[in-house]
Amino acid sequence: MSDGTRRVNRGRGHSYVMDGDKADGITGILRNGIPKPQFIKSAVDKTAGYTLDYWDELAELPPSERLKRMLRAQWDYLKSAGERGTDVHTIAHKLATGEEVDVPDTLTGHVDAYLEFTRDWEPLELLTETVVGNRQHRYMGTLDTVAKLADGKTWLLDWKTAASGIWPESALQLAAYRHAEFYLDAQANEQPMPDVDRTGCVWLRADGYDLIPVKSGPDVLRVFLYAQQVAHFVDEPREAFIGDAISAPARA
Repeated sequence: MSDGTRRVNRGRGHSYVMDGDKADGITGILRNGIPKPQFIKSAVDKTAGYTLDYWDELAELPPSERLKRMLRAQWDYLKSAGERGTDVHTIAHKLATGEEVDVPDTLTGHVDAYLEFTRDWEPLELLTETVVGNRQHRYMGTLDTVAKLADGKTWLLDWKTAASGIWPESALQLAAYRHAEFYLDAQANEQPMPDVDRTGCVWLRADGYDLIPVKSGPDVLRVFLYAQQVAHFVDEPREAFIGDAISAPARA
């Protein structure tokens, strides 16, 4: 076991360290390296909807605080959507192993969908919520599960609960996981990444689920690595590329 390569948790946030230095996180690469025009409309819709729903409450606040609450609405929504998938899998996994769990009303339908998936596909989980990394390209992430399903194939799966369904960047995410070089076992020791036959997303909804195959071959990984370079560019300060204004040459 070594602290040189690990996931560092900070509340519900986290970062990664590889060989003692900061490593790129897969979700961070996708956040900063892939344009998401659909999020612009979503941000407008969520902000406007929040404003209408809480109109009277917002009206009692000072203007600056009112604006802060309105602008925060879209990020609160995205955060809750991301956390819902993790919470659903954690709760459902405990239920599937016979543990008694109090399921929040807001998650009951999604948990039922997960349990329906387990009944249909009988997953034998090989890895669950596991940190993986690629030292050549210096990225790390945490995959949801690798499991052998009832079709006899080993699947790398990601749980999705967003109402909008599965978006193409899921292919980049799964490609990064699939082409990781190692995973960290329960003792935080590095182990070779297992081979998988297929990759996909399990779309868990309040009314059921869908198992959706997703491409994750070398061509998809290449696009992910391009996104990693764009994310590096976005993270650089302005002065890394833009110089100071210069004076016109003196006239004779």
